[in-house]
Amino acid sequence: MPPSAPTSLADLFLAVRQRKTDPLASVHEALTPRTLADAYAVQDAVGLHLGPIRGWKVGAETPQSEPFAAPIHAATIFEDGDTVPAYVCRHLGVEAEIGYRFAKALPPRAAEWTADEVMAAIGSIHPMIEIVDTRFEKPGSQHKLLHTADHQSHGALIAGPGLADWRGVNPTGEPVSLTINGRTVVEHVGGNSAGDPLRLLVWLANHAARRGPGIEAGCLVTTGSTTGTMFVVHDTDVRASFPSIGTVHAHLA
Repeated sequence: MPPSAPTSLADLFLAVRQRKTDPLASVHEALTPRTLADAYAVQDAVGLHLGPIRGWKVGAETPQSEPFAAPIHAATIFEDGDTVPAYVCRHLGVEAEIGYRFAKALPPRAAEWTADEVMAAIGSIHPMIEIVDTRFEKPGSQHKLLHTADHQSHGALIAGPGLADWRGVNPTGEPVSLTINGRTVVEHVGGNSAGDPLRLLVWLANHAARRGPGIEAGCLVTTGSTTGTMFVVHDTDVRASFPSIGTVHAHLA
């Protein structure tokens, strides 16, 4: 849709998701969110059409910077060994991530959730692969608030088996390897630009509470790339390994 024909940004994103229009080269300047609150409002409007929220993605550019987040809906969550159907994502930006599953709910409330309360609600730690996608023609091509509005460029999430002793894992010092079609393309220690992901979980608990849904029991949260983003073609096998946590793999059809 040409940028000279402004309409609702949420409607544009939904039209691309529903294959009613091609991915967007750009949008009219009037549709670009001016604030994070505007971007999150677009997430909410699009999310009304995407089904139940069963996860969140959260990250930060630096260990000190304000985090950012997006809900993850049930239709884009997969398990270890699954095949992600080709229709789910146009672009396939592969990231190895450390994630957590909440055993207890953190619903909306007047008081802020404390770090101790958030930690007590975590049930397990998981190896994860997030697939970065976009409703635009090119990943990373737009103002960052547009990508935030576009569910922070979420495409799909593959969650590996959980480890209950999550407190025994040092996420900032955890080695990681990312393998594409049997070839290791990344292997190092740490790598998450946000630093300690537990800080992100506390921020997210209060962000989700302010926005309305809160965090439900059983909800998965993935905490940002430890490997950077590796774009691959369809019909690719991917595997992410964390020695203290486990391995997750999937086929991207």
